[in-house]
Amino acid sequence: MSQKIAVLLGGLSAERAVSLVSGQAIITALSEDGYDVTPIDAATNLWEQLIFAKPDVIINALHGEWGEDGRVQAVLDLYGKPYSHSGVMASALAMDKHRSKAVMRDAGITVAAHRLVPIAEAARTHVLPVPYVIKPNAQGSSVGIYLVHDASVPPPQEMLDNDDMGANIMGEWVMVEQYAPGRELTVSVMDGRALCVTEIVPKTDWYDYEAKYSAGGSVHEIPANIPAAATELAMEWAVLAHNALGCRGVSRSDFRFDDRNLSKNPKKSDIVNKMVMLELNTQPGMTPTSLVPEQAAHVGLSFKALCRWMVEDASWPR
Repeated sequence: MSQKIAVLLGGLSAERAVSLVSGQAIITALSEDGYDVTPIDAATNLWEQLIFAKPDVIINALHGEWGEDGRVQAVLDLYGKPYSHSGVMASALAMDKHRSKAVMRDAGITVAAHRLVPIAEAARTHVLPVPYVIKPNAQGSSVGIYLVHDASVPPPQEMLDNDDMGANIMGEWVMVEQYAPGRELTVSVMDGRALCVTEIVPKTDWYDYEAKYSAGGSVHEIPANIPAAATELAMEWAVLAHNALGCRGVSRSDFRFDDRNLSKNPKKSDIVNKMVMLELNTQPGMTPTSLVPEQAAHVGLSFKALCRWMVEDASWPR
């Protein structure tokens, strides 16, 4: 008798559309692999749907609020069946950009200078020297991000009305972060080890929502054509952050690497101040353009095998 798997998808966040695509890809792969799969749209009546489905294992394909911030994980802990990805504490901590940066910095990882400020203050005045980035403290998928690069122009006022599904996704407080120049890198960590480094080359001005999720929105160079010391450091920091935040399952860490004025074969000590970790994602996307499936394939793991591993790796609540 095949295992009964519930796949949570959709949900209530600004990243609902991405979650629907991620979830459907996982549902298709697991169904083709012989599992008895029940899709559960977590937007309404999650508890009732779980009781009705009676799954043996739950795969969490949600993104954003009520998906990767610890709240759904708390519900799954109460339900009492193994589920994929990180638990309550790691999810909540990683989703809080301000607090997670403090943990990563204390672990020895370089992060960008940043401040957590009321959104009204960020809209009124430049709270950091330009260029800087304004982003929600608890969102993903590049939703609600503003790049400020002109000190003579007031900060973007539209962030005060950045609504999605009836709520201001920016929240009352926003993260204001010094812009980190350089190449966009990402590293997936799976089963406690880093898979590889991908460089993301967006076809838009920067790696925004369109570049992430539109077909052809960006070019993924895998493995990244960067010095060996940079590859080593990015993979080392990705594992370090994964462990420091208490993550489990699969995660993805994003970096900026400024390779200007570096020697041809730099040492790792030359790279430390050239690499900046941006954030860690505990619920990385599983869409056709997503980075984790691509990196898994690069090391020989098909998407179907990746989804099967997620089922087998799902942990009992703790």
